[in-house]
Amino acid sequence: MYRLEKYIINNLSTLFVSIFLPLFAIATVILFIKIATYTAIIQLSLTEMFYLYLFYLPQIIFYTLPVTFFVATTLSLFKLSNDNEIIVLFSLGIKPIFLLKILFKPALLLSVTLFTTFLIVIPHMQNVTTNFMAYKKGEAKFNFTASEFGNRFGNWFLYISANHKDGSYADVFLFSKHQTEEKLISAKRAEIFNDNGILRLKLFDGQGYTYSNTNFSQINFKTMLINNNTHTDYEEPQNVLEHWKKYKINKSRKTDLITNTLLSVFPLLTLLFAAAIGIGHARHGKPKIYLYLFLIIISYYGATIGLGKAIGFYVIPFISIISLIGSYLIYRKKITRRF
Repeated sequence: MYRLEKYIINNLSTLFVSIFLPLFAIATVILFIKIATYTAIIQLSLTEMFYLYLFYLPQIIFYTLPVTFFVATTLSLFKLSNDNEIIVLFSLGIKPIFLLKILFKPALLLSVTLFTTFLIVIPHMQNVTTNFMAYKKGEAKFNFTASEFGNRFGNWFLYISANHKDGSYADVFLFSKHQTEEKLISAKRAEIFNDNGILRLKLFDGQGYTYSNTNFSQINFKTMLINNNTHTDYEEPQNVLEHWKKYKINKSRKTDLITNTLLSVFPLLTLLFAAAIGIGHARHGKPKIYLYLFLIIISYYGATIGLGKAIGFYVIPFISIISLIGSYLIYRKKITRRF
């Protein structure tokens, strides 16, 4: 029995990988196209684009795995049927329930992995992605152009004579006007750097002037730091419970919680469907197996998204019960009575 279990799992694994890789590649291409569109708003290096891809990677894996497992399970059973190996197993007295017990283990493991991914990993990566995009948008405000007026750094108007290839600036002038006084700073060189999330402008070798109706002062400096006081909306890190508790006030989060829960149990709820479709005689099942796969996936995902918005959390037990009852009736009619 151990060899039989290993043989079935090996067949499942081979098909799983062969289906998952193309789906994963397609999702990756779509994601990179999406990331590329961000460059119209913010400046991203290749390294930063790769980091952003890694931030979205858990979501790609989460939405790809359930469908991959269902299709791979069905096709692996169909392959055994097509090679007449299923008929041999049943002739030796092995029941279909034994095959389901073998497939139940990877299905359960996958569901637990999916639950862990969407409950813990994805919220954390969403927080990281949001803060990363907020930082890059804030940084985009300071992509200065030489010999142009209108550059700003916080409350300072900024003029730059030239850009250096190393990212620094030459002959920089800053001007700030308040109700009672005006400030002017000039420097031979300047550079922007990130200090623990705070963008700072570092000036080298310059002079600063402050003047009002009653006072005028001047300073010379070797280096000067000017902090950016423009507000950037960063999200505070939250634990899992705090993140998902906001479903009461955040409709998008409520939808994610409902949809992701049903997608997480999809491998378990469709196990009987996979057996009912995959097990049989190849001559009768081959033309329809792909149609059945398509209909089940579309029906499940469509009901999850459509009914989730209509009846809320009640859709979870509703779809679960309907899927179990429907798959059992089809399994009993096509498999139990025949084998």
